[in-house]
Amino acid sequence: MNSIIFSGCLSFSPNCLLLLRKFKPSDAVALITLLKELFRGHSKTREFPAHSAKVHSVAWSCDGRRLASGSFDKTASVFLLEKDRLVKENNYRGHGDSVDQLCWHPSNPDLFVTASGDKTIRIWDVRTTKCIATVNTKGENINICWSPDGQTIAVGNKDDVVTFIDAKTHRSKAEEQFKFEVNEISWNNDNNMFFLTNGNGCINILSYPELKPVQSINAHPSNCICIKFDPMGKYFATGSADALVSLWDVDELVCVRCFSRLDWPVRTLSFSHDGKMLASASEDHFIDIAEVETGDKLWEVQCESPTFTVAWHPKRPLLAFACDDKDGKYDSSREAGTVKLFGLPNDS
Repeated sequence: MNSIIFSGCLSFSPNCLLLLRKFKPSDAVALITLLKELFRGHSKTREFPAHSAKVHSVAWSCDGRRLASGSFDKTASVFLLEKDRLVKENNYRGHGDSVDQLCWHPSNPDLFVTASGDKTIRIWDVRTTKCIATVNTKGENINICWSPDGQTIAVGNKDDVVTFIDAKTHRSKAEEQFKFEVNEISWNNDNNMFFLTNGNGCINILSYPELKPVQSINAHPSNCICIKFDPMGKYFATGSADALVSLWDVDELVCVRCFSRLDWPVRTLSFSHDGKMLASASEDHFIDIAEVETGDKLWEVQCESPTFTVAWHPKRPLLAFACDDKDGKYDSSREAGTVKLFGLPNDS
């Protein structure tokens, strides 16, 4: 049976992805074997020119057809995924400062939003390639997320203020000033709680839309940097300056395991579409891919420099990421500004 599974997996057949979704925790050994076999045949990484400076953020549209990137060069780029390569579709200009983070609408594959240090956020429509809204904010924006119901955009700035913006009227609905360093922000999948990671190593949870404190969890002994929710709604993960990734049960709010293969502060996390894999990255020159239920290492994606951002494709085992690469061909100090794609067939 394994040979049948593997052959389907190596061609990304629908049957293989269905088999992956059906695996249960008790099948962990078989699943790990399957996934390792997958990457043995699909461990190629390709890079694609995207920007003239370092790439801070990458994200896939909900249908997986497009990848967007945001850069220090003040622009966003959008690529179309065509078979095993990314084809540049458009470059989006208008921000007056670095685009630090971006995200797509959770159910509309045509809309994405960018957060910039120029004290604005911009909503873009790939059908017209234009900015459909510019919203002024009070500070230099560093993080952004779109609520699962698509109705609200939350943006955080360097002054630890989080503003909640109505995605239709583009007006502020609420604003919260926090007394601690706010790092990454996220709604839970049910849209009824709002999570923040902070500089004290805590996860702060607020009710939504009331924004009343629910709980503060001492998650790490040092700065808690990033947070991501599993698409299946079972877990969320946090990454910290202590170089650990913690996996948390969404319902019980307890830590179920830690991943400790990185040596530097964990900057970025991403769950695969089926919740079975977790990618984490830092200044280490590799991206760790773990099997979620056991914590076992599935693969290491080799990098030549620190990794800023990782994002699994919403339907396929493809990982987009961006590093602090230099363009050594002409100038060793010039930033390459490339976007990379891992998980491609080795013979492509």
